[in-house]
Amino acid sequence: MTNPMFLLDPQRDDVPVNCDELNTGWKITLPADIRRHAVQSMRLAAGDELSLTDGRGLNIAARLTDPTAGVAEVERVGRESEPVIRLALIQALAKSGHDEQAIDMATQIGVDDVIPWQANRSIAKWKQGRTDRKWRSVLDAAVEQSRRVFAPTLTDCVTSRQLVAVCRRACVHGDMVIVLHQDANDTWDGVERGVRELADRTLADGRARSVSVVVGPEGGIGEDEVQAMADAGAHVCVLGSTILRASVAGPVALTLLSRALGRI
Repeated sequence: MTNPMFLLDPQRDDVPVNCDELNTGWKITLPADIRRHAVQSMRLAAGDELSLTDGRGLNIAARLTDPTAGVAEVERVGRESEPVIRLALIQALAKSGHDEQAIDMATQIGVDDVIPWQANRSIAKWKQGRTDRKWRSVLDAAVEQSRRVFAPTLTDCVTSRQLVAVCRRACVHGDMVIVLHQDANDTWDGVERGVRELADRTLADGRARSVSVVVGPEGGIGEDEVQAMADAGAHVCVLGSTILRASVAGPVALTLLSRALGRI
């Protein structure tokens, strides 16, 4: 059975998160919120194993020795490397929580970056200090659920004009931006060929790259938005023969990309 994973906050939690500062056999006291979750919600008892991460690749394997005090003994410490090709989800704000469902599933699949997008047709509105905290909470919960050691980065919300600039920079850098659009002529097969070519270039020169998926709101992406992104170098394609919800399209595309890149 996979050990439960808990996400540490290096700025808040008084636990060393540098591999050089931790050794096998050291005792650490779990932060109060993690202790409550582990002992009260998950019913972990003395002797049960758990994992801790800082969301930046650190993986601490520990064994709970004193549930009441929240003390655990370190058994192993390691740090994983980030993927050379990052996967990003540029998710338009959507009503009824469909956008939050999308980033939840995307995190479980393995997305590395999440970019909220205030699309022209988005009914939901981004509220700084509220929506960003809620999205961050969704991402962190999904990190623990999926036992990941890397938490996705969450950027500031972008406008359609800013998103076009993102596409333009990606094109210059040699990255890929894929816009999912129901009326596109290009199919997903062509996109996967492009992704494999990008992977080959990355293998040859070792330079980090990214593949981003753009998903519109419930009403779809406006034609002017699609054209502007295409003119900036984005690949516009149709994902399949059926129309997927805003909560599903991104995770489906990211799953296919992960397979094409050998990440799953």
